[in-house]
Amino acid sequence: MFKYLLILSCLVMPLTSNSADYAYYGFEPDIVTNYVAVKKKMGYVRLTVELMVPSDNIEIVEHHSPLLRDAIIDIIGKQPEEKIKSIKGRSEIQLKCEEKVKALLIKETGKPLIKKLLFTQWLDN
Repeated sequence: MFKYLLILSCLVMPLTSNSADYAYYGFEPDIVTNYVAVKKKMGYVRLTVELMVPSDNIEIVEHHSPLLRDAIIDIIGKQPEEKIKSIKGRSEIQLKCEEKVKALLIKETGKPLIKKLLFTQWLDN
């Protein structure tokens, strides 16, 4: 009997001790910003951004959200139309935004605090 309990505890322990409780922080309202399109025409993009955050860090991330929002808007506003309009380009922009947000949080708090940055909606013209 003890042998079976030991095996069972070895199987259950990693699942409970290593699992993190995550929450999602969404920027409200959606981010809307311009980008320079072909022939100097202005285009715009509207996106919903969610941050995957360990639950105990959500208030800290919320406190820094104006800084993070500004960084995301700055990155998107500097992107060429080709990147804005392509799936591959959007993935690159998403990664660039995630890296910038983590860097800013490290600078402000000493830790990256987020697990992932997600674009959950993307509309462009």
